[in-house]
Amino acid sequence: MSMAVAGLLAGMALGFAGYFGGFGAFVLVAALGVIGFVVGRFLDGDLEAGEFFRPRSDYRDRRR
Repeated sequence: MSMAVAGLLAGMALGFAGYFGGFGAFVLVAALGVIGFVVGRFLDGDLEAGEFFRPRSDYRDRRR
């Protein structure tokens, strides 16, 4: 599935949630979509758990 089709499906799901469930349902569907995206990337091997907890060296160098 291409990213355009995935984006279309995600947009339609958010649209239906917003129309039928209101703003709260829209936010819930969007948050669960982001969580699902991150979990999917993690399971595909594109992300590692250490990337979320490791401090960036560039940030420390700019602060000084």
